[in-house]
Amino acid sequence: MSTQVINKPDTKSDTKRRHDPGYRVLLHNDNYNTMEYVVQVLMETVSLSEPQAVSVMMETHQNGIGLVTTCALEHAEFYCESLKSRGLTSTIEPAE
Repeated sequence: MSTQVINKPDTKSDTKRRHDPGYRVLLHNDNYNTMEYVVQVLMETVSLSEPQAVSVMMETHQNGIGLVTTCALEHAEFYCESLKSRGLTSTIEPAE
């Protein structure tokens, strides 16, 4: 009869979850879309309020790039693709 040794996992490291900082959805400025259109698209695709959408649009207009939201990777990819499908330039990057 053989004795099998089973290693018990270290419960401290198993229960400790790494914090996922998420992903940033970025909007890039362009010379094609009107400010009103950008605000409308942000409200419809990312469910931002009008003041939030205006703030993102102005940040993008003034700085060339604006932070739309920070969220999980799957959501970030969805928002980025949704913005692109409406003619806006968007990228995602890991949040720090």
